[in-house]
Amino acid sequence: MLLKELLLDIKVLASVGNQELEISGIEFDSRKVAPGYLFVGTRGTAVDGHDFIAAAIEKGAVAVVCEQMPELTVDEVTYVQVANSADALGLLAAAWYGYPSSKLTLVGVTGTNGKTTIATLLYNLFRELGNKTGLLSTVCNYVDDLEVEATHTTPDALSLNALLHQMVEAGCTYAFMEVSSHSVEQGRIAGLKFDGGIFTNLTRDHIDYHLTFENYLKAKKKFFDLLPEDSFALTNADDKNGMVMLQNTKAKKYTYSLRGLADFKTKILEHSFEGMLLDMNDKEVNVSFIGKFNASNLSAVYGAAVLLGADEMEALRIISSLKSVSGRFETLHAPSGFTAIVDYAHTPDALNNVISTINQILQGSGRLITVVGCGGNRDKGKRPMMAREAVDGSWKAILTSDNPRFEDPQEILKDMADGLDAVQRTKALTIVDRREAIKTACALAQPGDVVLIAGKGHENYQIIQGVKYHFDDREEVKLVVS
Repeated sequence: MLLKELLLDIKVLASVGNQELEISGIEFDSRKVAPGYLFVGTRGTAVDGHDFIAAAIEKGAVAVVCEQMPELTVDEVTYVQVANSADALGLLAAAWYGYPSSKLTLVGVTGTNGKTTIATLLYNLFRELGNKTGLLSTVCNYVDDLEVEATHTTPDALSLNALLHQMVEAGCTYAFMEVSSHSVEQGRIAGLKFDGGIFTNLTRDHIDYHLTFENYLKAKKKFFDLLPEDSFALTNADDKNGMVMLQNTKAKKYTYSLRGLADFKTKILEHSFEGMLLDMNDKEVNVSFIGKFNASNLSAVYGAAVLLGADEMEALRIISSLKSVSGRFETLHAPSGFTAIVDYAHTPDALNNVISTINQILQGSGRLITVVGCGGNRDKGKRPMMAREAVDGSWKAILTSDNPRFEDPQEILKDMADGLDAVQRTKALTIVDRREAIKTACALAQPGDVVLIAGKGHENYQIIQGVKYHFDDREEVKLVVS
């Protein structure tokens, strides 16, 4: 494509050089630049792409998009100045791949918890309805039935548009994606046309990046502020920030709820470790999911399906057959009589939801033993909160490693334990090695008890001193209980 064609949707502040250039590729990582490329200098949290403009030109870049013109320019190179190069990258990526999002019915799911479950279940539901469908999620990306490994909740703008283009080429008509707060702030979704947005809930998370809860909330809300008039905005009316998301959106507004009046109302009629009987808009449906949080997730799935034109009864029929997402309340039954549950809960609220659900089902007929840790080089403020949630809701809590990354796991566990008073400490054990922690929890369990292993869910690795090692909570549990 010609550079001037790529720039059609972008507000150019200043330009030096020839825009009639033929561009052979776009890149924001100078190491991946090839001759004839357009290099976009974006400002990241760790590095500034502007510092690598010269390196990109050495690799063959013929054009540069940046927020600040370099002091020294090269005559043969075209420089384009924009207000926000991250947003520009999203718009450039969309143009480069032929605006793939406009050729799909694209729905984004945002919130702290439940994004993966809702996006994945919608993907499965619409495939069951006979549609070729795409999925962009934390666990895995799918181009219809082709699996593509996921490295981020929301990929960078180039990878994202490349995947959407792949979906279009494969004949997909629907796509469902998780929209992280990082992706909104970093302009990764700039240039995408959404047909709908779903809000799950908002609790403390990613404060290490956003610095304040208010900034985190604004990032989520910005997604809804940008939705077009012909799209829908479906929000969780049970969350105190649910209606905040709709304040400035141009999209058509809808709600779902377990507690009050809503467009899509769900009630739990019965529940056990095998599933729930739900009333969804006055229609009963049996599901294989457990807990209020999953009833809420299913309410969002049902609402979105109906808003996208699915027949209500057909949507409910498929919902009754859907299975839980990998690492989300995955249940394993030990021959010795206890139940092990692996869940991704890695925020205080998510952990509270899972623990409360287990205790509601147990009703004192068994004990709960919880294994939990916190990630390194992330929000330290939630560590004592996670420990308190685990201890207060469990007969015994075992504090252990999660992904220590570059931190000393002992220091992470100390931060967690510092949140406990003297009485709470009597209910807690600290075992640094996660494998040993899981073994110990299973050894303590008696018939009728539940062992919850929280925090990693679908992840099949641990990151220790920056090195990624294979580690899967589900595999560890199976080894112990088999």
